[in-house]
Amino acid sequence: MGLISGMVMGVLVGVAVMAGWSRVMLRRSRKRVAKTADIKVLGSLGRDDLRKLCGDNFPEWISFPQFEQVKWLNKHLSKLWPFVAEAATAVVKESVEPLLDDYRPPGIKSLKFSKFSLGTVSPKIEGIRIQNLQPGQIIMDIDFRWGGDPSIILAVDAVVASLPIQLKDLQAYTVIRVVFQLSEEIPCISAVVVALLADPEPKIQYTLKAVGGSLTAVPGLSDMIDDTVNSIVSDMLQWPHRLVVPLGVNVDTSDLELKPQGRLSVTVVKATSLKNKELIGKSDPYVRLYVRPMFKVKTKVIDDNLNPEWNETFELIVEDKETQSVILEVYDEDKLQQDKRLGVAKLALNNLEPEITREVTLKLLHSVDPLKNRDTKDRGTLHLKVMYHPFTKEEQFEALEAEKRAIEERKRLKEAGIIGSTMDAVGGAASLVGSGIGAGVGLVGAVGSGLGKAGKFMGKTVAGPFSMSRKNGSSSAAPQPDQPSA
Repeated sequence: MGLISGMVMGVLVGVAVMAGWSRVMLRRSRKRVAKTADIKVLGSLGRDDLRKLCGDNFPEWISFPQFEQVKWLNKHLSKLWPFVAEAATAVVKESVEPLLDDYRPPGIKSLKFSKFSLGTVSPKIEGIRIQNLQPGQIIMDIDFRWGGDPSIILAVDAVVASLPIQLKDLQAYTVIRVVFQLSEEIPCISAVVVALLADPEPKIQYTLKAVGGSLTAVPGLSDMIDDTVNSIVSDMLQWPHRLVVPLGVNVDTSDLELKPQGRLSVTVVKATSLKNKELIGKSDPYVRLYVRPMFKVKTKVIDDNLNPEWNETFELIVEDKETQSVILEVYDEDKLQQDKRLGVAKLALNNLEPEITREVTLKLLHSVDPLKNRDTKDRGTLHLKVMYHPFTKEEQFEALEAEKRAIEERKRLKEAGIIGSTMDAVGGAASLVGSGIGAGVGLVGAVGSGLGKAGKFMGKTVAGPFSMSRKNGSSSAAPQPDQPSA
């Protein structure tokens, strides 16, 4: 009897174990099928979709294998960082501080660094892609991430107060494009080009803290610094704008420098159904537009109207039609406070056909950044007429000459107090300066080729501490700051 009961219990236990094992295996199989389906869906997503899911922490090499991991380089970079940071600190401070005066907005007397250190935390390179797109050049795209601990204090001397502002919790996510121009002489590289790719858009995040005071003491100061930083980055280093560094003596970098490619004629026709920002009456709208933040132009102000008609034409210079866009911002003028933005729109230029006038209707958005554009409120529409004209070689040279005059005129307007900084939008009345490349209201604010601007870095060859020619006591072929490149 005991034998029989033992056999029965053994069979039951065996059946239970087999049933449990079968159930576990079936469950694992279902999980694997579901996981495979999820991976298949993720594999079908494009760059933009994956970036929306993962945000800024999305390294390029995860689903784009042309980006190779370089863990060995990060190990060396961490060891080299104390020396790199010390050298870079001097270069950045020397090059950026003079530019702050040109980007200085109204109400701020001066912007200077009282303390500048890049800290002890080295950047991290998530991946590198190497391309050979043109003979004689090597192009390297570097997926760059940095959550650093810099010690940067900006001395802000404003009309109402003077405050030292500390920058903390810096995070930067971008893809850096480095172009090496090859040569037959050692070190076999004659020049280096550095730029930030527009896609994916560079992200620079940080926290501002007043040292011994409150940011509220200066109204709009935090927004002003954010706008200044974004303008400097996009107007100086975001492709097609670039930094050209010669590494040899008498190096010809004319092919690497940025040149005007064409002229964009934009007619701001009208806006419809704008949102009212006034408690009494209606908004007083105007449009500010630019391809580069350094050269903004604006329409006249239409008082007390949510369906304004401007019918004003502006001519903007384009350096790279395939990657650049025109940004249009609609503002409500406020004579007592800061102007309020009613909406913004962005028009990519790569789809425009030469010499063909195109009518465009754009929906006004909260932001041109798709990751920040979660506000779906209706802000109205903007109606335009646009036409793109590619330059001949003669027109390109004329555009360079016109840019030089435009920059000098902007400096004169700034010194006269008509505009607060050289990046302020210039209206038609203040822009009647001959251009040599055709008539157009507001051309002084629009003619910007990347070879001008306040500084040696904007599309110009750097003959600074990077250059071997300087060390050797020789002069390079770099154009002087007051002379446009051919």
